Amino acid sequence: MAIILITGGNKGLGYETARRLILQGHKVYIGSRNLERGQRAANDLGATCLSIDVTNDSSVQAAAKTFEGLESHLDVLINNAGISGGMITPDELVVETMQKTFDTNVFGIVRMIHAFMPILQKSTTPAIVNVSSGLGSFGTVLNPSTVESKIHFAHYSASKAAVNMLTLQYAKALPEVHVNAVDPGYTATDFNQHSGPQNVVQGTDAIVRMATNGIDRQNGQTGTLSNRHGTMPW
Repeated sequence: MAIILITGGNKGLGYETARRLILQGHKVYIGSRNLERGQRAANDLGATCLSIDVTNDSSVQAAAKTFEGLESHLDVLINNAGISGGMITPDELVVETMQKTFDTNVFGIVRMIHAFMPILQKSTTPAIVNVSSGLGSFGTVLNPSTVESKIHFAHYSASKAAVNMLTLQYAKALPEVHVNAVDPGYTATDFNQHSGPQNVVQGTDAIVRMATNGIDRQNGQTGTLSNRHGTMPW
């Protein structure tokens, strides 16, 4: 049994990831900005809710302190919390939109890893899963046969490209921690007004696989980007 923390776990991909990991027998904590919604989701799942706003340093640090009072270590951190930043094309883009998108999607990951790294390092099988996107993959966006090549949301794509590079840098600098990025794919959730062609089970396949991959020290991967079908180009 692993102890797992999922940010943005009160709905969508985070909720489904928590549900599947709990069914596998793992102990799951879900992070939620809204404590009432998070507690309701945790009760439904059989998880434990932590109040976490990944855009707020004090909130993340308080969550880490609370977690330390509950557990001796953390095995897997899943950085799932994210925002789209709105359907804004590059010609409409302003700095404020970039700042808001990066604050959650990129800086939120840095805050979480910085605050929870000491707790992760107490695990014998520490792992980090960063939820990214095919829109942050240069190889995917430059492939004219993909859906991602036809979508032009510079702020969101740039934030996920940054997540991919962060993943590589953490993986290179922290060989004792398995650090991977995953692309859930275009999944029908509140995030996109339920417009995606995949269901949440399909959308969480890669997240669940990489969350449990870290437990396997012999064959577990690190420093990769993948989706439900396998390894993706950076």
